[in-house]
Amino acid sequence: MSEGEDTVAYPHEGSEPQFRPSADFQVTEGDRRIGLCFVGDSYVNGYGDPKALGWVSRVVARTPHDGSALTTYNLGVRGESSSDVLARWRSETALRWKNCNERRLVIGFGTNDVAQGMTTARSRLNLANILDDASTNGIATFVVGPPPTSDPELNAKLELLVDAHADVCARRGVTYVDCFRPLLGHDQWQSDLAASDGYHPGQAGYGLVAWLVLHAGWQDWLSLP
Repeated sequence: MSEGEDTVAYPHEGSEPQFRPSADFQVTEGDRRIGLCFVGDSYVNGYGDPKALGWVSRVVARTPHDGSALTTYNLGVRGESSSDVLARWRSETALRWKNCNERRLVIGFGTNDVAQGMTTARSRLNLANILDDASTNGIATFVVGPPPTSDPELNAKLELLVDAHADVCARRGVTYVDCFRPLLGHDQWQSDLAASDGYHPGQAGYGLVAWLVLHAGWQDWLSLP
């Protein structure tokens, strides 16, 4: 357990809260003021991209939203685990949603959970808590999973985490974008990792992640034409 976790009242290790779906979220009719917050780690932040776009800005640039006021916020922080994101997402998104009538949250983390030795049970519980809290408060959610690294040992553990997070999302009817398996062994992805630190891609790699997100029902989730 990482430092500071005992200050939050979690269920015991390995358990998850009972999910009670909320029907509070509705697509606003008429004047849509959509606040779209991306929260997570360095992959969300776009670290390593020489064009400083990452996958988030590439996705936003390819999201047509005629007739809707779409405002986006990148709240990715390098090195953060799911526990870190759980601790801050409410306060940081609340500031960005002040003038919105439609709140949407995109979540991306996982690699640092594995790197820091967090158990899979704790990681999936953190994700479950974020998704359930968002649902209870009428916030629509979308989850983008971590991509593979150049470290085989880390990837073996990461694959287990990806499956666990996908299960958490499936139980809640939340879209989960698997970036791990499509990019594992992908030539362009591997080339990008080899040219950097082995964990973060460059321009082409982030473009691949953006493609996966855009082709995972992104436009339908936003309810945009």
